[in-house]
Amino acid sequence: MRYVMFAIAVFASRALPIWLDFGRDWYGFPDMDGRGFKLAHDSHGEAIDPDSMERVPSAERIASAREFLALRFPALANAPLVGSEVCQYENTSNGDFVIDRHPAFDNAWIAGGGSGHGFKHGPAVGEYVAERMLNDGPVEARFSVASKKTEKKREVH
Repeated sequence: MRYVMFAIAVFASRALPIWLDFGRDWYGFPDMDGRGFKLAHDSHGEAIDPDSMERVPSAERIASAREFLALRFPALANAPLVGSEVCQYENTSNGDFVIDRHPAFDNAWIAGGGSGHGFKHGPAVGEYVAERMLNDGPVEARFSVASKKTEKKREVH
């Protein structure tokens, strides 16, 4: 969610770094190019259907953001909301990638579960899959389809 800064120079990129509150899983960016202060909560939500999900933050999520602002950035607690977006990504139950042959089709591979960071690992994942495909190599157990359950065991951000 972005909050407008008006003329509060302490929240501009020259004065404020990108920040992260690990204990509460909030992070954000200073006001860059007059777009406003960005605040985001990196939390795993409920399973959704990406084709029908409404990509608008709920009133509860916005209230939670304002509560955090009041705690860490009191000057922004009542700042007007100038924009909001849902950042949707996929993840696995244990937080590791799933990189394995499809259980029902030996000639198909699954590669995913990279959360919001998967794009950074694309080249390495591609190399890993190609090596297994070309040399019929084994898949590391932590990446196997069998290691993925429906119960969340760990969060990776």
